[in-house]
Amino acid sequence: MAVEAVKLSDQEEKPLEDTVVKIFRCAKVVKGGRRFSFAALVVLGDRAGTVGIGYGKANEVPLAVEKGIKDARKSLHRVALVGRTIPHQIDGKYRATKITLVPASPGTGVIAGSSARAVLEYAGVQDVLTKVYGSTSAKNVVKATLDGLLKLRNKEDVESLRGVEVETIKRW
Repeated sequence: MAVEAVKLSDQEEKPLEDTVVKIFRCAKVVKGGRRFSFAALVVLGDRAGTVGIGYGKANEVPLAVEKGIKDARKSLHRVALVGRTIPHQIDGKYRATKITLVPASPGTGVIAGSSARAVLEYAGVQDVLTKVYGSTSAKNVVKATLDGLLKLRNKEDVESLRGVEVETIKRW
């Protein structure tokens, strides 16, 4: 895992960490045998509200991972968080995959499969429940999870959009 610092506008610098979600191997049959190429699905984040996903392809695994990290760095997104969890329940969707993200009480942890867990942990979510419906392909789950996280709105965003004051219900 490589660590790099990201400059946030209103906070101190946080190091960016990356992880490889999955390596895909592709074989092309040629006259002399098989030629293999590799693709890497990578998640990059600072565990404090910034996350990005990347996909890189190359003839060797390390090069594919490096390209994936470079791609993820180009697509960093800010995620709305409330403490250790998400502000509200939300559904993320990508093609044949739908994921439901539910905020959880402190101490619950990240209840998710490996693909969704990577995105949530590197975004900084520590307490959440998830359920994936439809396709459980790693690419689709990662993109659906990111879609759900990008749809999140915190109380201040909703108040400024609507021009009214919103009251929250304390669950725990």
